[in-house]
Amino acid sequence: MEPLVEKLGGKHHGYFMPHEGANNIALALFSFPSLAAYETYRLKAGSDPECQAAMRYYEETRCFISYERSFMRPVFE
Repeated sequence: MEPLVEKLGGKHHGYFMPHEGANNIALALFSFPSLAAYETYRLKAGSDPECQAAMRYYEETRCFISYERSFMRPVFE
């Protein structure tokens, strides 16, 4: 997924899984230069063939159970 996000203007920071505690949550962290850049990413992703293939893969495999988005800001910038 990271090449798709970066292809469309974002930065992939990695995938993170629990080391201790709840074991049913994993995070994928991405950032964009602005909310406008993120909105552009969302629009382009809808018509991008590689993004559509990734969504088909998810629909066929159900490789994750739920999906949540959170918007955060860096503390020190």
